Amino acid sequence: MRGLHADTGYLLYRLGLRSGQLFNTFLQESGLRLRHYAVLRFLAGSEGSLQRELSTRLGYDPSAIVGLVDDLEKLGFAERRPSPDDRRSRIVVLTETGRGFLRDTDEAGQRVTNELLGPLDPAERATLHALLLRAADRP
Repeated sequence: MRGLHADTGYLLYRLGLRSGQLFNTFLQESGLRLRHYAVLRFLAGSEGSLQRELSTRLGYDPSAIVGLVDDLEKLGFAERRPSPDDRRSRIVVLTETGRGFLRDTDEAGQRVTNELLGPLDPAERATLHALLLRAADRP
């Protein structure tokens, strides 16, 4: 039987767990969790998104997206607006308050990444990032 540390999938799982723990600890004070942060980061790179697109892109259940967006709206970090393409649909957009929150958390997020990837030098981090992007870009 192979050892767990010989299994790349398991190592990715462990790294993901550790990453989630570190991010949730740093977000704890704000009342948010990593899932909220992921929605905010996604919205920061878009002009708005339908909830079903958020669900698909982030890999979250559609019902979870509704709750996450509700939470973000209560904090003033995101809002639902009528879609310019279809008035029956609503898009979720990042507010200026949400952008400010992300700016304020950039340094803390970088500290989390540095703690998580501390054993790797900058070139190794860049290689890991490129490889993870390539693997994650598959359907």
